Amino acid sequence: PEGVCVAMPIFYATGSKTKGFMWSVLSGITEPIGGIVGYAILQPVFTDFVFGVIFSMVGGMMVFIVLHELLPTAHRYLPTQGAMVTAYVIVGMAVMAMSLVLFAL
Repeated sequence: PEGVCVAMPIFYATGSKTKGFMWSVLSGITEPIGGIVGYAILQPVFTDFVFGVIFSMVGGMMVFIVLHELLPTAHRYLPTQGAMVTAYVIVGMAVMAMSLVLFAL
């Protein structure tokens, strides 16, 4: 979701797909760098609990971005297909939940 949130405004402001793509790549590169730095800082206290807390925070942020930014934007630009957009979001969440359960087995 972050790449879309970065690329879409740049594309609509400049009309250039290349600029939108390049800025989204640049913003995406910062994620692994931040992960490495975060791991280096938290390595002495990295337990399963800390790992779970960090994953839950990041997952919550991504769900918030989708529900607060991307879903309303999809409804605004696809007003006749709003029910389908919402249904696919729910189906996507269900697939992710089922995959977590299946991987735990």
